[in-house]
Amino acid sequence: MCGIVGVVSNNPVNQLLYDALLLLQHRGQDAAGIATNHSSMFSMYKANGLVRDVFRTRNMRSLQGNTGIGHCRYPTAGSSSEEEAQPFYVNAPFGITLAHNGNLTNQAALKEELFRNDRRHINTDSDSEVLLNVLAHEIQEAADGYNLSTDAVFKAVSAVHRRVRGAYAVVAQIAGHGMLAFRDPFGIRPLCLGVNEGEHGVEYLVASESVALEGLGFRFVRDIAPGEAIFIDNDSKLHERQCAENPSLNPCAFEFVYLARPDSVIDGASVYATRLRMGEYLADKIRKEIPEGEIDVVMPIPDSSRPAAIQLALKLGVEYREGFIKNRYIGRTFIMPGQGMRKKSVRQKLNAIAAEFKDKNVLLVDDSIVRGTTSREIVQMARDAGARKVFFASAAPPVLYPNVYGIDMPTRDELIAHGRTVEEVCKEITADRLVYQDVDALKRAISDVNPALKNFEASCFDGVYVTGDVTPEYLDRQETARHNPKKNQVEDPVRTQLNLNTPAVTE
Repeated sequence: MCGIVGVVSNNPVNQLLYDALLLLQHRGQDAAGIATNHSSMFSMYKANGLVRDVFRTRNMRSLQGNTGIGHCRYPTAGSSSEEEAQPFYVNAPFGITLAHNGNLTNQAALKEELFRNDRRHINTDSDSEVLLNVLAHEIQEAADGYNLSTDAVFKAVSAVHRRVRGAYAVVAQIAGHGMLAFRDPFGIRPLCLGVNEGEHGVEYLVASESVALEGLGFRFVRDIAPGEAIFIDNDSKLHERQCAENPSLNPCAFEFVYLARPDSVIDGASVYATRLRMGEYLADKIRKEIPEGEIDVVMPIPDSSRPAAIQLALKLGVEYREGFIKNRYIGRTFIMPGQGMRKKSVRQKLNAIAAEFKDKNVLLVDDSIVRGTTSREIVQMARDAGARKVFFASAAPPVLYPNVYGIDMPTRDELIAHGRTVEEVCKEITADRLVYQDVDALKRAISDVNPALKNFEASCFDGVYVTGDVTPEYLDRQETARHNPKKNQVEDPVRTQLNLNTPAVTE
């Protein structure tokens, strides 16, 4: 999960890009970067940290130009060094910068192809640099010498779709030609287009979520379709083309559960409205599993679960209360590296209001349960605050399988629900009762808001990987790479030959 943005304007875009990244900060708090284009020359600055901490006045002044792209990253498996911060840059052909949200499932094979066949060197462990070099090679193949037509750009994207597997939403700049944006043929990661028709002409903005458009005064135009590419040339003319042979829309269900801001609309479905529906379906299940009158109060775990908890309480006819106060200056525990840091941060992040818990049977509602560390700590906090009984409800189904499309759920043994019954998970988090959302109910909650959405990428819940290339052997290799990086490198001939001694990173 990362946030990406691209802007084409008749005015300097550095401030627009900075503001857009602030609006997408929830998608990544580990690193941030901006690359702008001025007179066919790129200016770029990127570093580890929050957007507000990365950029200073001197950095912003150096980012000149009327077009640019930006990226905010969250830490995943492997390194979190500044070398993997985005955007990435390659100088041939023409000069290209690229920012990417997602994860390539065939990056090892692509890296070997680039090294042996395309004669391109990968300098980091990021799959985003692999994607950039695949795109650069295909643009070079499609171009007519020094001339690059719009048709050639789209031809290159079509070739990328044929070679690359996995999830990817991309913004890129081609020096002297324009800005390119495209989405993988399965539409797993979100990407949308906005326009601002002001007194200084037409401006375009492409971003991971609609909230970045609306917050900057852009009019939402539409979501970029799966497999589609848009190209905005140097004359600010927008070109669009479907570049995949058999595209299908399979948005990531976890975007609606947790990742996206509630005020965003993804593929025609309001995130807030889908979370309300999740609460309604969860209430139906709780009625069947917990006797009426047993629950005194419903409380959300701030913030993502609040809409579901509100609707759940309303449908159950139970009082809704805020029992936990959130410290806004602590990062999202789900995306913090290391179990110890996640556990320590919970009590720094949340504080219980004892009067709301004392002598009550409390139903705590969270958006999901992934590793269980946070849930266990929160249940104990509720007991310490005086709760008589602590019931726990998850607005998402049990997370049973790794996510390989850009979310940090890489190994099965880290998932508390994998290999355990609901009762066993309940015991692990020390709750008195645990109720999970059903997978079908989660999908219905999204489809109810936008009936055009029929299929979803929900592999972490149902084990169905829509790209069709994720096998048990692939998952085993991913887990080996996470637990024993050196062993993984011996199995990778390109990494061995190039003496690259750090594990692969996904964005």
